[in-house]
Amino acid sequence: MKIVEPKFPIGAVVKHRHFDFRGVVFDIDPEFSNTEEWYNSIPEDRRPKRDQPFYHLFAENPQSYYIAYVSEQNLIDDASNGPVDHPQIGEMFSTSGDGRYVMRQINA
Repeated sequence: MKIVEPKFPIGAVVKHRHFDFRGVVFDIDPEFSNTEEWYNSIPEDRRPKRDQPFYHLFAENPQSYYIAYVSEQNLIDDASNGPVDHPQIGEMFSTSGDGRYVMRQINA
């Protein structure tokens, strides 16, 4: 199995290449790691390859906030379009002066 270095780091602001949503990366799978049901629900002509990074996002669109699972091929950088307002972001991240999201330190 070939492991590919992810293009986007945790805390990156990204948007979907084809659909109207954006989000903040909070976890990365080195390759597809969701259910077969989820994978097969994607139309075959749009189904991404499994052997690429998949990103967990705190996502938002004009109507709602949610968690998204997106292949690297379907994401583009969106840091220049301002902050993401997903209500769970503050639980995991703080913001830096340059608009990036930085993981909060967890005190054990």
